[in-house]
Amino acid sequence: MTETISYPYPLKRQKVLHNAVDLAYVDEGEGEATLLFVHGLGHSLLGWTKNIEYLKQYYRCIAIDLPGNGLSSTGQYPYSMHFFAEVIADFIREQKLTNVYLAGHSMGGQVSMIFSLLHQDLIKGLILCAPAGFETFNDWEKSLYRNTMYFVDMVSNEETSLRKAIQNSFYIMPDNAPAFTQQLVDLMKLQDRSHYRYMIDNCIAAMLDEPVYEKLPRVTIPVLILFGERDNLIPNRFIHPISTKSLAETAAKQFPNAEVHIISQCGHFLQWEKAQQVNSYIRHFAS
Repeated sequence: MTETISYPYPLKRQKVLHNAVDLAYVDEGEGEATLLFVHGLGHSLLGWTKNIEYLKQYYRCIAIDLPGNGLSSTGQYPYSMHFFAEVIADFIREQKLTNVYLAGHSMGGQVSMIFSLLHQDLIKGLILCAPAGFETFNDWEKSLYRNTMYFVDMVSNEETSLRKAIQNSFYIMPDNAPAFTQQLVDLMKLQDRSHYRYMIDNCIAAMLDEPVYEKLPRVTIPVLILFGERDNLIPNRFIHPISTKSLAETAAKQFPNAEVHIISQCGHFLQWEKAQQVNSYIRHFAS
């Protein structure tokens, strides 16, 4: 069935973690610096294509499918933030990458922050697009969040949940969003349903159980933080009724060397909805 899934660039593969993981990735462009893109929960490297298409003129652009997502291998992996971070670290070593800027969106942002706490020596800078991990949750809030997600699972199937999540990620739905959504649905359907649920549930639990906020002062490399002003997903306003701008600006102060930009008229999936502005910020940051 994989023949029916079309990626816009030639697909490559890299074995990591002692051949336990078969990582799918694309590798486009050339440049002194490498941009390594990490997607969010239930997504794939396809979410970065609008950025790769422009930025490959100036950088080597690599985007990966995290294990259990897209066309990478699936299995009884831990699917924790630390697991994903170690996958990325091994990928960088196997590929012998240098001068790397790590870019993460949503859950991929939290993975990237944990990576920077563990392997700061492997990257030159950190690019966080609407990252998870800036919010902190007490035990009651964690329980409420989990129970809400489980209730959604009970009343909705995986395809409906994925379509709704993508729709909620935009402030203004782009014309090509339905085609992109269908690609993600098709990728999801490649997986065994029980495994897909296992992966999603583990990722949600890991985002809650592997907090990074208090540790961020240890990240001393340059950090670029980008958020859409109309992000409906971060923060979780039912639990934390504050603005995205307030959350982003407060979190930026945790880093010794960070800049933050809020993109107006833009939702959670900013690198797709406002690709031109995101590309411009990345270009200026990684120069």
